[in-house]
Amino acid sequence: MSADDVIKAHVAALREGTERARSAAQTLLNVPYGEGDGEKLDVYVPTGSSIDLPLVIYLHGGYWQFLSKEESGFMAVPLAQKGVVVVAVGYDTAPKGDMDLMVSQVRRSVVSVVQQYSHISGLFLCGHSAGAHLVAMVLSTDWSQYSVAPQIKGAFLVSGIYDLLPVLSTYVNEPLKMTEEVAVRNSPSQLVPQLKESSAGCEIVIAVAQNDSPDFRKQSEDYFKALESSGLKVTFQDVPNTDHFSIIEKFVEGDYHLTQLLLKMMGKS
Repeated sequence: MSADDVIKAHVAALREGTERARSAAQTLLNVPYGEGDGEKLDVYVPTGSSIDLPLVIYLHGGYWQFLSKEESGFMAVPLAQKGVVVVAVGYDTAPKGDMDLMVSQVRRSVVSVVQQYSHISGLFLCGHSAGAHLVAMVLSTDWSQYSVAPQIKGAFLVSGIYDLLPVLSTYVNEPLKMTEEVAVRNSPSQLVPQLKESSAGCEIVIAVAQNDSPDFRKQSEDYFKALESSGLKVTFQDVPNTDHFSIIEKFVEGDYHLTQLLLKMMGKS
């Protein structure tokens, strides 16, 4: 398939999974977490649920310039059946939003979820591609600047980007308009000491697709090594028979290796 067709198929798969999730779980759609038009999230709650459920916040990919929360509820298909709340976060993709704004938005979304759902038994994050970058930035937050300090128990970083400097010279940066200074301060690879301070107790899984591009694979491997050498609780998952898109699309399946790993982390396997 052409690159455009690959993207269209990916969006269609995520949207179809999200539609299934919306019919299988109770939903609270377009819940505001800030003042901006794009600062909304969708909540997928297991039917007949009680309090003290684990909650997963999902940050979508799309190279910071496409996709939205409207295609981001698919994980709730298997997770809601196991008594897990799933929250899909919307943020202002480029060119409307720049990198600093997107990072600020996802951090504030996590704070808002913690404030609204204080009875959850555990908070977990998952992100794909650009969303994995944003999850890593959340883990690297100095929470002293916020009203609460979320206790994030686990995080899945799937086929992510952790050093933004190589992005500067690519077409991806055209709508982002990042300078070197912006890229450096928003690169998780530069923020490992802050992550260790803020998220020392977090169990981190860095996953990469067997058929991801060499650049994506190297980014994941390098970031894993940086976290591991800092003494953080991190594991590396090289997922066979997947590519950059199928590695996240398969989260719609209950028996998928990463779904099972996430459920086990939450004590729901």
